Amino acid sequence: MIRTILTFPDPDLKKKSHPVTVINDKTRELVRDMAETMYAAPGVGLAAPQIGVHQRIIVIDISGKDEDPNLIVAINPVIVHGDGESYEEEGCLSVPKYAANVRRHARVVVKALNLDGEEVTCKADGLLAIAFQHEIDHLDGILFVDHISPLKREIFKRKYRRTLEEMQEHNR
Repeated sequence: MIRTILTFPDPDLKKKSHPVTVINDKTRELVRDMAETMYAAPGVGLAAPQIGVHQRIIVIDISGKDEDPNLIVAINPVIVHGDGESYEEEGCLSVPKYAANVRRHARVVVKALNLDGEEVTCKADGLLAIAFQHEIDHLDGILFVDHISPLKREIFKRKYRRTLEEMQEHNR
């Protein structure tokens, strides 16, 4: 089922998520809904808080349009190592029609549980490393715009209010 994606400035996006303690059919259904929602948006990642569920679950798929899907499910993900620096443009399904350059680690090592409850380790670089960092931030109530300078953030907030008004006008 495709779920509604919360958008900035919804206060639920700023809440920290709780660790998943039991992986069951309800968890699997949530992951299916998250993947379906992400693909329909379309996006390369989605965190449970973006659909109003405050559990530490993310889904990511950075495969291109001409490639087979490669869904990554990470439950209770933790970045255990990060190095190098990247400064790439990011967007977010919860902040539509806005993108900004964000400083991140170029490479990360992430530990998480899979849907079988097994601990997995993923070494990532490039877009996958950025996606992991971006989605894990969501679990802590952090949006990519929280990483930009205070001046750029103030400009973003002003422009974004106008963007939201235009989107609401368009939807009437």
